Amino acid sequence: QVQLLESGGGLVQPGGSLRLSCTASGRAVNDHTMAWFRQAPGKDREFVAAIKRGSHMTSYKNSLKGRFTISRDNAKNTLYLQMNSLNSDDTAVYYCAATSSGLITSSLAQERFYDFWGQGTQVSVSS
Repeated sequence: QVQLLESGGGLVQPGGSLRLSCTASGRAVNDHTMAWFRQAPGKDREFVAAIKRGSHMTSYKNSLKGRFTISRDNAKNTLYLQMNSLNSDDTAVYYCAATSSGLITSSLAQERFYDFWGQGTQVSVSS
């Protein structure tokens, strides 16, 4: 079992950047397919990005490509999400998720395949 703890959220002005971190304990992040999801007020949780187990292959929500970057530091056992050019639509609680399964690409965006979740970190974009 893996425990996930997100950090790095906060209040940022439109056009600004934030880097979220998800520190894992109990198991290695490299042994898991890892992902970020987010939930805006009054909306369903949605997929943001994922990185496959044991590789650097990534997948993104189409509308976020080019602005968001997911990465993993195996030495620190930490997952990151670099977010640039933020706007008000990015305001949400961001969740880190993991599964020990090697998901196929078409399954990466489906939260039902993830077994472990963090508590979330709030990102607010406002002037």
